[in-house]
Amino acid sequence: MVGVRKNRLRVVGIFIFVMAFILGQGVIFQGFAAKKPYKIGGIFAITGGASFLGEPEKNTARMIEEMVNARGGIYGHPLKLIIEDTAGDETKAVNAVKKLIYRDHVLAIIGPSRSGTTMAVIPIVEKKGVLLVSCAAAEAIVSPVKKWVFKTPQKDSDAVRRIYEYMNKKGISRIAIITGTTGFGDQGRKKLKELAPDYGITIVADETYSPKDTDMTAQLTRIKATDAQAVVNWSIVPAQSIVPKNMRQLKMNIPLFQSHGFGNIKYVELAGEAAEGIIFPAGRLLAVDTLPDTNPQKDVLSFYKEEYEKRFKESVSTFGGHAWDALWLVVNALEETGPRPEAMRENIEYTKEFVGTGGIFNFSPEDHSGLTKEAFEMLTVKGGKFVVLGED
Repeated sequence: MVGVRKNRLRVVGIFIFVMAFILGQGVIFQGFAAKKPYKIGGIFAITGGASFLGEPEKNTARMIEEMVNARGGIYGHPLKLIIEDTAGDETKAVNAVKKLIYRDHVLAIIGPSRSGTTMAVIPIVEKKGVLLVSCAAAEAIVSPVKKWVFKTPQKDSDAVRRIYEYMNKKGISRIAIITGTTGFGDQGRKKLKELAPDYGITIVADETYSPKDTDMTAQLTRIKATDAQAVVNWSIVPAQSIVPKNMRQLKMNIPLFQSHGFGNIKYVELAGEAAEGIIFPAGRLLAVDTLPDTNPQKDVLSFYKEEYEKRFKESVSTFGGHAWDALWLVVNALEETGPRPEAMRENIEYTKEFVGTGGIFNFSPEDHSGLTKEAFEMLTVKGGKFVVLGED
């Protein structure tokens, strides 16, 4: 079964090419339309401040839906995605999940895009016993473990560890942190403070901002007055582009580190020249062209990047990758167990060596994240592009 899971994503490109050719010749899958669709829900922040997350997630989910149905569905059953837009709002997320469960009767849900909206819907899926594979990163989503909840982004604590390890190598021991007051920002702030002593790092300033704030000059001015050797910004909202611009305006010539929420080139484009030199941990999707062919993720990453960019005419992001991993986990479970929610949940819980865009997943009853800090590379912005960060 492990081999099947590894190979399924690697060969999907060739398979879809063959299926597209067959369909192009006018061949129709007999009985396909007669079988009951397998309904899966998707809840993403397609509009609003977190649309940089939700839009590529929606696109990716639709792409997989087309792929699965092009090859004949799941044992002849069409895959039907029912996608709802949360706009990044907790109330809308709750209403969307209730609709998907009680009206649409979905077998599972992927999403939400944000940590706060995920935390808001967890009580609902746990009570009803509906599988949720979140595309949000906060470790609190799966720690402590919730029976019906999994997530595909890497853990925020591991992101902090990779940042602090790099700082140790560079002799950085005094830092300032500035974080959003969203669920993701709040959880990141907690991990930054909790783990700092383990790495001999002192936090000399601790600033926050609202997700709707459009200027952080006041907070950064206070940080500038300290002896901080670097700044860590933790958020998934447009502040990721605003903070570097404000630092540039204030002539703050110290390194800026961001969270793994920075993994969309649109943030770089919005920050312009101020984005140069930003350092952050991310999955290998953003640096796939630099990976050796022997890397076990190379085939999956290359195929996803090529297909996504060809279809949607925009650069791939780690966020779409989270939806890729989430939906394939659900599809694999459906193929191996049939439409039985408890069996699907258990199938994911015991999945090993699943090669995804975020890393190589190994889930267990004690770990519904499935990734370690080795899923991260340290990246930087150079010439307006993401590149692997050297040790020099």
